[in-house]
Amino acid sequence: MPRRISFLLAGLGLLVIFGGCAHPRAPLVVTDPDPTVKIPAIKKAVQDHDLPAARQMVKDLESDDPAVRFYAVEGLRKLTGEDFGYVWYDEDETDRYEAVKKWQAWLKDEEAKHAPAK
Repeated sequence: MPRRISFLLAGLGLLVIFGGCAHPRAPLVVTDPDPTVKIPAIKKAVQDHDLPAARQMVKDLESDDPAVRFYAVEGLRKLTGEDFGYVWYDEDETDRYEAVKKWQAWLKDEEAKHAPAK
């Protein structure tokens, strides 16, 4: 009997070490401020052709995080076929300003097209 208990405890220990204590994964939403969640969410939105996620991607073009800007513009490009001259790695946000304004105008037009008729 003690031998069975030893094996049981050893098995439980391995379960805890190799899989029982994994951190729960946050839902993948593009609005999450954490880039480790946001970036996979952008990839999933593109894969799912989730055009409403473009609203957040346009906001993310102004992110301080260059990786977020990269995935945001790539996601938008894949969803729309446009890039409006946006260069994610421009160090100065003023260099990106004109392209961001074009994306914001595009978003406004898209939302107007799909708004319910009043």
